[in-house]
Amino acid sequence: MARNQGKVAEQKTEILRALPLACSDETEAVEFIEKLRWNGRPACPRCGDSNVSQMAGKNGERNARFLWRCQGCKRQFTVRIGSIFEDSRIPLRVWCHAFWRACSSKKGVSALQIHRETGVSYKSALFLMHRIRFAMAADPRPPKLAGIVEADETFVGGKPRPAKWHRHVEREARSSKVPVFAAVERGGRVRARPMDRVTSATVGSVLSECMEPSAEIHTDESRVYHFLGRPWPGGHQTVNHSYGEYARGNVTTNTVEGFFSLLKRGL
Repeated sequence: MARNQGKVAEQKTEILRALPLACSDETEAVEFIEKLRWNGRPACPRCGDSNVSQMAGKNGERNARFLWRCQGCKRQFTVRIGSIFEDSRIPLRVWCHAFWRACSSKKGVSALQIHRETGVSYKSALFLMHRIRFAMAADPRPPKLAGIVEADETFVGGKPRPAKWHRHVEREARSSKVPVFAAVERGGRVRARPMDRVTSATVGSVLSECMEPSAEIHTDESRVYHFLGRPWPGGHQTVNHSYGEYARGNVTTNTVEGFFSLLKRGL
């Protein structure tokens, strides 16, 4: 485990060292993307043949369009083919900058901010960010959460809070919000989804789908989670927020609540 963590940390350090150059120079950006995609073993994205060669320009250096030629299907290609960069004229250095900002900004980054930082048009920045968010979408069949898992629900959206806040206004605003349920692996991944209703049945179905049975689940005192005490093999621990209890030893839901905080700030 320690060896794998060290290898991942080394890879991240190498990427962070190369990113500033990739964000400022087009050749560096192309070579950076090629290394990440092919890892030193380029292959034709159309036929899969690895017998490929770089095309050179008249000056003997690399082709201005960074073309490759496949000896199998005899067609030309670039690192853009078969990726989200395909059919885009936006320089790859701009793509690298946008990916960096999207991954490093915990509260998200807007297309307008990318437009200001890179100089591309707002329309291009919007197109670019839509494709990046599509590429960063969750795996349709991700691995299940394990260890200690915190679960909670929140409500997103609704009407803006008026100057005079009354209980009946709160109920009206709450009814117009979308319930979102999330389960966070302590120190790891998160699974979140909007729901029509947050009930014991819907929550149980989601948890059974995204959690290992051996995982230990931590929740608040909501009645939605009362059913977890009996059938959940890994155990179920709760904190009682109504009595001002937010942590009891390592039993807490602060991690998932922190996730909701970042989610709402990003939106």
